[in-house]
Amino acid sequence: MAEQPMIVVRGESVREVPPEIAQFSVTVNARDKDRETALTRLAERSAELRTLLDDHGDVIERRETSGVQVRPEFKKGERVAAYVGSVSTTVTVSDFTALGELLLRLADADMTTVSGPWWQLRPGSRAGAGVRQEAVTDALSRAREYAAAVGADVDRLVEISDEGVGGGGPMMRSMAFAKDAGGEELDLDPQQQTVHASVTVRVTITEPALPA
Repeated sequence: MAEQPMIVVRGESVREVPPEIAQFSVTVNARDKDRETALTRLAERSAELRTLLDDHGDVIERRETSGVQVRPEFKKGERVAAYVGSVSTTVTVSDFTALGELLLRLADADMTTVSGPWWQLRPGSRAGAGVRQEAVTDALSRAREYAAAVGADVDRLVEISDEGVGGGGPMMRSMAFAKDAGGEELDLDPQQQTVHASVTVRVTITEPALPA
């Protein structure tokens, strides 16, 4: 018995979707010739940052200490000129309406650097579900076109192989804020996230009606 003819096709879909979360980094710094003074200032500024973030707890989804650094600055040889310290915190928000205000308030603190935001989809986001369905539809449409080209019809679905769903990675819009927000308002435009899906579909077709 002859094996039934099969078509293997690839389907793709690309869609831009709004970001679901935004992340930014805020770093407090301290510097002094005396080590204990530098450490005390660093601890105080870190505590002030935590208090400020607590005040915005209703819009902050997650916050994590991402780095602590204390190091001497050398003037000549092993002669210490000053001690420098920093504490960095990564903040995640999903409410973008208050994000600009929060960034400016953080940037208005002494010896503070703010970088970001980085727009992202959540890990395991369902934003790709519709894109995957569109990729399958695209593959089946191609299969029908190929079958029609040889005078046949798609008969049976054999396999759908997911080649993975990818985004463009976290979309960045990085900004550095200096102190003195000056009462200004900061309007942000969230960057759209590109979601891509690709599948391989195998289908059998009816006996082709090839021309003589």
